[in-house]
Order: sequence, then C-alpha cells, then structure tokens
Amino acid sequence: MLERLNEAMAYIEERLDGEIDAAELARIAVTSEYHFRRLFSALAGVPLSEYVRRRRMTVAGAEVLSGQRTLLDIAVRYGYGSGEAFARAFRAVHGVGPGEARRDGAALRAYPRMSFRLVVEGSAQMRYRVVDKEEFRLVGLKARVPLVHEGMNPAIVAFLKGIPKETVARIEALGDQEPRGIVNVSAGLGDDRSEGVELDFWHAVATGADVPSDLAALPVAAGTWAVFESSGPFPQTLQHLWRDVFTQWFPSNPYRSRPGPELVQTRISADGAHADAQLWIPVERAAA
Repeated sequence: MLERLNEAMAYIEERLDGEIDAAELARIAVTSEYHFRRLFSALAGVPLSEYVRRRRMTVAGAEVLSGQRTLLDIAVRYGYGSGEAFARAFRAVHGVGPGEARRDGAALRAYPRMSFRLVVEGSAQMRYRVVDKEEFRLVGLKARVPLVHEGMNPAIVAFLKGIPKETVARIEALGDQEPRGIVNVSAGLGDDRSEGVELDFWHAVATGADVPSDLAALPVAAGTWAVFESSGPFPQTLQHLWRDVFTQWFPSNPYRSRPGPELVQTRISADGAHADAQLWIPVERAAA
C-alpha cells in the first residue's frame, strides 16, 4: 500500500504544472477516490487539494524568484487564468505577493514533497470487528458544528448541554439495534478534514421505529461496518482512535472506507476524565 501511495505522490510531482486527476491518483493507489482522499488526509494531516496547492506554490515561488519567466507566464503555467488569481493564491501560501517577492527578494515558504514510510511501533493493540447491517435510520437531533481535531469541541458541548434530559431519554428509548444506546454521528463531511471545516453532528439512536415529528432522521443504506473499541483519557482516546484507524488499520487490512456517516458511542466516567469508546466506520472490501 505504501509503495502505491508513493507512486501517487510521484504522479502529483510530475503534474504540478498541469491537471491532477484525483481519480487517477486513486487508480494508482488501487483504491477508491473517496478512500484515497480520506486516507491521504489522515496520513498527511492536510486535504489532498491543500497539499497540491502548497506544492504548486512552492515550485512557482522558485520560478518567481528566478526571474526567468514573467509573472503572467508563471500564473498560466500553474493553472491560473489571471495574474490576480495567481497573486491571491501565492499570497495565501507565502504571505507576500509574487511581485513583491520578485522585487524585494522576500523569504518564501517551502513545502517539501511528501512521501510515506512504514514505522513499526507494535505497542498498541486495536480491537475491532466487521459487521454487516441492513438499512436503518438514525433518529435524534443534529447541529452544524466545526471540526476540532484535539481537545473539547465547544460547539458540540453547547449543543449537547442544550438538549433537555427528557428529550435524550425519549431518543434513547427509540433505539432497537446495534450500536445500542445513544451515538454521536458525524455526517455531511467531505474529503476536506482540516480544522474548522463544518459537519453535521447528530445525537441519535439506530432504529427502525417511526420518527416522532419533533425529531430528525438520517436514512443509512445497508452495508458493512468496521467497529473499533478503545478505552482511555477523554477526549484524546476517541480522537486518537479515529486517527489510528486511518493511519494504521486501513493500510494493513483488505478494506477501504466508503461514503456514509461515522458513528461513535462513548461512555464517559463520572469525573469526565475517562472514556470507553466504540467507533463505527462504513467500509467495503478493497480491490485485490
């Protein structure tokens, strides 16, 4: 898998001054485009589109400083239809415009080419099982919140505190299948998993029951799920579990992620310091 990912990285480097096709990157990595974007974001720490933008501006920056091409020629070469659009993208990465950089010899930011390598740690054990489920509904309440990778998410905390206890009890009573009890659900999130990106956060149960008029429902198609379990400090255990699934489990198992909501069931200790977490990720068998 790592060899194929590095072949995909080479493809990006060869086409920084042309079109980069995410579907072709997925073909090189022998996976789906959806899973490639998710896996890349988890491994690289930035979305694919952001990595490509940074690499393009790194290479373009060297050309700006060399003075061998006009700024408009450089803009066109790297896919920008106007000097203004190129200048905005350049400033977003380097903190200065291309004209200023060339005129004053400003210091620019360089984002090196990325490659992946295997680090064998062997110190952690990941508990998981694979489950096939028929179609079902997630029923409960939802809010639009920003993504937070480390620490508490204030928007989620405020949303959960605002749900009356009697409403939580009514929602919980609707659950009639796995995962049992209240689950927190992440949905409506694309391949951009950068800090602050918005997603739909649900406080819901898995059910086949009718939906009360004051609650919302999210239909979930039949499919296969990988279910992971972990225990430890809250919220780090849950956030690290999400990361480890994509950086450790997927590269060494014959599955890939597929579109769908991601479900988390968390039991938090009375003092709020410890959590037992169960994470449900929609998966499918990877191509041989």
